Amino acid sequence: MIQRMKKTEKQKNRERKTAEKRRAKLIWHRILELLYPTTCVFCGIVASEGICESCRKEVKILQEPLCKKCGKPVRYEEQEYCYDCQKIIHFYEQGRSLWLHKMPVSQSIYQFKYRNRRVFAQYYAEQMAEQFADLLRKWQIEVIIPVPIHKSKRRKRGYNQAEVLAKELSGRLEVPMEAFAVRRVQKTNALKEMNPSERRRALSGAFAVEDDWKPKKKVLLVDDIYTTGSTVDELARILKENGVQKVYFLTISVGQGF
Repeated sequence: MIQRMKKTEKQKNRERKTAEKRRAKLIWHRILELLYPTTCVFCGIVASEGICESCRKEVKILQEPLCKKCGKPVRYEEQEYCYDCQKIIHFYEQGRSLWLHKMPVSQSIYQFKYRNRRVFAQYYAEQMAEQFADLLRKWQIEVIIPVPIHKSKRRKRGYNQAEVLAKELSGRLEVPMEAFAVRRVQKTNALKEMNPSERRRALSGAFAVEDDWKPKKKVLLVDDIYTTGSTVDELARILKENGVQKVYFLTISVGQGF
């Protein structure tokens, strides 16, 4: 009997300590909220949900008609593919993006990518998980892989924005992320200044799959922007050469398709 009472007292002490830790954590979070309130990812004003009412009205999730391959907006309901996808045979299966790459989305991504606004990834990932839940179930993704950046760029920037986003998305989807399954072995010049064919030549051989990585059947690539698809295609190509069966992608924004 005495032994049981001692155990009960220990349990009470553990529960009391756990409750105290919870209270302390809650207080700390409230202090942080006061010092660093959540702001709108698009305009910067205080907004508890990550977006203000004004930007919610302005920034619209992409809706049909969309290219059936890359998800870019197209002009006509009967149009299956955008201008790029009509001309190019992609190595990936399909992809989707949240928003069109124009203001204020483009400015938000710039802040996320170059101004250390890593916290924006929480809102981006929340929207991805919500908007593409049905599609992701259909794709049956086994692992999430962020598009890698060259080590020199990572040192300079301090982080890979695609990895930050992929980590947030992984937690919401409960799908594992493997940040270092693929690495960027070649540094390239700014792709935005190249045309599609130049991009593909520049990216040829730019990525390598790690020798000890065990391939999964269905992989999701995550990045900030989809433009011509050159980066996603090169990654899809090398992943399939190493045993992956299907490659899909999600990005925050996408260029216009027509």
